[in-house]
Amino acid sequence: MLATPRASPSPRLFSAAIHSFSLRPNSNTASSVPFHVVRCHFSSTAARMAPPKSAYGFLDFVNASPTPYHAVATSAALFEKAGFKLIRERDNWASVVQPGGKYYLTRNGSSIVAFAVGGKWKPGNPIGMIGAHTDSPCLRVKPASKRNAHGFLQVGVELYGGGLWHTWFDRDLSVAGRVLVKDGDGIFVQKLVKVDKPILRVPTLAIHLHRQSNFDPNKEDELLPIVGLVEKELNKPPAAEGAAAPEENAEADADFQPLKAMTERHHSQFLSVVASAAGISSASDIVDFELILYDTQPSCLGGLNDEFIFSARLDNLNMTYCSVMGLINSVSSNSSLENDPSIRLVSCFDHEEIGSLSAHGADSNLLPAILRRLSVIPSLNADSTETTPVSETAFEQTLATSFLVSADMAHSVHPNYAGKYETNHRPEMNKGTVIKVNANQRYATNSPGIVLLQEVAKRAKVPLQVFVVRNDSPCGSTIGPMLSAKLGVRTLDLGNPQLSMHSIRETGGSWDVEHAIGLFKGFLEMYGGLEAKIFID
Repeated sequence: MLATPRASPSPRLFSAAIHSFSLRPNSNTASSVPFHVVRCHFSSTAARMAPPKSAYGFLDFVNASPTPYHAVATSAALFEKAGFKLIRERDNWASVVQPGGKYYLTRNGSSIVAFAVGGKWKPGNPIGMIGAHTDSPCLRVKPASKRNAHGFLQVGVELYGGGLWHTWFDRDLSVAGRVLVKDGDGIFVQKLVKVDKPILRVPTLAIHLHRQSNFDPNKEDELLPIVGLVEKELNKPPAAEGAAAPEENAEADADFQPLKAMTERHHSQFLSVVASAAGISSASDIVDFELILYDTQPSCLGGLNDEFIFSARLDNLNMTYCSVMGLINSVSSNSSLENDPSIRLVSCFDHEEIGSLSAHGADSNLLPAILRRLSVIPSLNADSTETTPVSETAFEQTLATSFLVSADMAHSVHPNYAGKYETNHRPEMNKGTVIKVNANQRYATNSPGIVLLQEVAKRAKVPLQVFVVRNDSPCGSTIGPMLSAKLGVRTLDLGNPQLSMHSIRETGGSWDVEHAIGLFKGFLEMYGGLEAKIFID
């Protein structure tokens, strides 16, 4: 969820295990990407209290996805396993995308769109959509990160989004993201990287040296991780620097570099660790990177009966996972898709936490461009070889009949701060997904949308809740209002309830994963039939 602007500054028991798996390369990935998923050991006191399998599935997903790039790759692997076909925006879809087919595409490796075309589809028919986002507030390594201070090696970082930055102190941190390398053919390729060991830490100042009760660190000078000691760097053998001395390189003068070398902008040992984790032979092969700091403590279930999920990036990988699985589960039955007159679509965007205004954010042309191409897909007519002309207004007709569910995490009532919540709108964990309403259109929900989702939830037998903020409280926003305005599509905002939103370690409900997946599956399956019944022109 986008930060609110401030006025001022299986129900099975298991032991801990590490699981490795590889993802099929997508258009931006040079090779298979290894992920190591850690499941924590927790035992339920009774089988009836154990959380559903989907909660464990989410743990696997979020632990494998420390960055938007990994979240997209992990989602792509799930779609591939479910029979979705990779397509690309730059290709012609005319002979590829057909009724009854399942497809996915990525943009920038950090946004992903997947859709399944109903067998009864006709140009101009409705599209049932779910929109989520892959990014979370975090610290990103600066383009020139090398810092030294008083015997310590430090890494310069940049704030991304509106995080609770004090929660990043005294955590076991590492880096993940993507590196760009140049292969033997002179082609620049992307490799995903995840350093699995803690290598960074932002230490707090001892209480003896800071007696004030407030904790408001300077975000440039005091939110600065340490990564090692200068002495170790100085005593390192010259060969480990990864670059020959200028006088030893006869071609140094001819090999002009517009920017300073990566080994000049970043600590060479830091680059070596990143290169090793990415499977790159030498740090000097790294042309550039986009690296994000993450907490190495794995997400796990907690509480007396495993009713909680303790995790980083619940906002918004919880909704990303539920959206992906909702679409996959909705097409698990071939007959369901064959008889559907609509298209079922899920879009997970990058950059929501910073306003979505980017080439791969929700405020880009990504979704409108895809909807325009989908709106004119010819219908499947087995009785005729003739091509039926597509109406010039098919795109506008599709938008007028489509619906978007904007899926972004919501606030659970906080037992220690209950006064911060409107009296009649205090969502509880594991009591269902929360419909978010705001009269000032910070959320795009309206009554017809509530009626639609309520009918879906009734048939799917999943609970719902509703939330509004207090009149004396600011309100966050989502991709819902911007996409609703851009497309003219009916939209509703919702999300699973959580505590500690934008903290490095958040808390959600283990059963709410199942609730949201069931709701999204039902929406995508039923929308084609419900659309005409709940339509206010």
